[in-house]
Formats: sequence, structure tokens, C-alpha cells
Amino acid sequence: MRYELFDPSFLKSVLAAVAVSAMFAMVGLFFASNDDYAKRRKSVLSEREKFRQGGRMQNGSQKALRQEANAYMKDVVERFSLSTWLNTEDARDRLAMAGYRGPQAEIAFLFFRAVSPIAFLIAAILYFYVLGDPDTEFMTEAGACVAALYAGIKAPELFLSNVTAKRQQSMRRAFPDALDLMLICVEAGMSIEAAFRKVGQEVGSQSIELAQEFALATAELSYLPDRRTAYNNFAARTGLAAAKQVVTVLIQAEKYGTPLGQALRVTAQESRDARLMEAEKAAAALPPKLTVPMIIFFLPVLMLVVLAPAAIQIVHMN
Repeated sequence: MRYELFDPSFLKSVLAAVAVSAMFAMVGLFFASNDDYAKRRKSVLSEREKFRQGGRMQNGSQKALRQEANAYMKDVVERFSLSTWLNTEDARDRLAMAGYRGPQAEIAFLFFRAVSPIAFLIAAILYFYVLGDPDTEFMTEAGACVAALYAGIKAPELFLSNVTAKRQQSMRRAFPDALDLMLICVEAGMSIEAAFRKVGQEVGSQSIELAQEFALATAELSYLPDRRTAYNNFAARTGLAAAKQVVTVLIQAEKYGTPLGQALRVTAQESRDARLMEAEKAAAALPPKLTVPMIIFFLPVLMLVVLAPAAIQIVHMN
């Protein structure tokens, strides 16, 4: 039975089934992503209305942005005291930068940090002792199991890093436009709270993540006693250099009375220049990346098209 699993015809059938399933999954994810985008945008807009009605962050809006943790995850974390030996000092900040807020996010992170190494190790053991070759050396199997255990330890952190990078990329692309809108609102005479609320409403079509951060900043400006704390929290959650610069400008303008419009105009211009430089850098890196695919896929086809007529004529002459 072990060798039948590695039969070429069986493997071809499995690969064909996986390819067809992946195609249908990608089509389904495409439509699901559109629905998810619409739902998230509707959720953000509804949060703006709740904030506008008057500081309901501690009851209704907090329930919308923070869901309750799963009971079994919470039970496992509390029973084995995972927060004492798996938690890190910056775990909450990293979760906030990835868009996961509240105690349920920390509980889920601790749960998966404890479960994923065990799951990876069990999968490696099952592969080597059920599906693998029985003639494999013990040291090879042990090394692979240790590697699987290490991969399980790093998997939650890698997932968190990838989610954070994608989220920051979305916010980074929309942040210059958000600064332009904020500049217009400030020069029109709006307060910072009203400007944040308006920018959050308008920028949601470009970046839902940035709209959510503006919504939370608006809420924190409404109920926190120190406005500087709300500004610093906004910069920490986004993790963008431009956001930190804007926060510095807002704090200095509030503390020393410096003109806010000119500082925001300079910051917006610098943010647009940074976005343009990033696009130029990506465009400059494209030709080297295309070299290998062109050699592998285009060059053989081109040689076939050029040499095929001559080869056919030679065959007919013989």
C-alpha cells in the first residue's frame, strides 16, 4: 500500500485533482474577497456613525471591532498558563499592527503558538512512519522532525509578519491621499477630530485598514484624557514612517501652536514622493525578475518557431 501511493499514475491523478481544486478555490476566493471588501467597508462606515453619535467605544463599537474569544482557546490558555511562558512583551503591539485587537487576539496567538509546533511534529512523524520510505535513516527522520518542530514554532510569527506587511502596504499606498484630504479639512477650518472622521470616511474606498485606524483614532480622541496618547497609538498601530511624522506634526502644533497646514502640506508632499520612489523601485526591479521566466518559457518557444520550418524541410528532403 505504501508503494502504491507513489505510483506515477496515482500521483498524476492526485496532482490533476489538486490543480482543478485550486482553480475552483481561486475563483471562489475572488468572489469572496469582493463580498468581504463590501462587508468590511459597510462595517467601517457603520462605525463612523456610532462614533458620531457620541463616544460609544466602550459598549457597542467595541463589540463590533472586538469579538469575544473562543471558549476552548481561552480554556487552553488559562489551563496551561500559556501567557506566562509563551507571551512576549511586544506581542500585543505586533497583533495591533496586524489588525488584531483585543484580548481575544492575544489568546488566539498564544493558542496557535502552543498548538502549531505539536501539529507540525505530528504531521512529520506520520509522514515518515506511514507514507515515507522505511529504509530512511533515523538521523534523517529525526532532523526532519526537528525542522518541522522549528517551523511550527515560527509559523504563527511568520503569519503575523505577512499579514502586517500586506496591511502596511495597503495603508502606505493610500496614506498620501489621506494626508491631502486631511490638509483640505484642516485648512477648511475643521477640528482634528472632524478631519480624522472625514478622512476615514473618504479613504475607505482605497484602504479599509487605514479607514479603520482613522476610526479608532477618532474614538480615542473623543474619550482619552490626553490627545497625545491617541496620536501615538495611531502611529504605533499603523507602523508607517509617514504616520509617525504626521503624529509629530500634530503634537508639536498642539503644544507650541505652530501652523498645522504648512506642516501637513510638506508631509503630504514627502509621502507622495516616497510612494513614487517605491513605484520606481518596483519598476526597476521588474526586468531582472523577468529574465529567468523569459529564458525558461519564451526562449524555447522562440527557438522552436524559428527552427521548426527548417527541420521540417530537412526531414522532407531526406
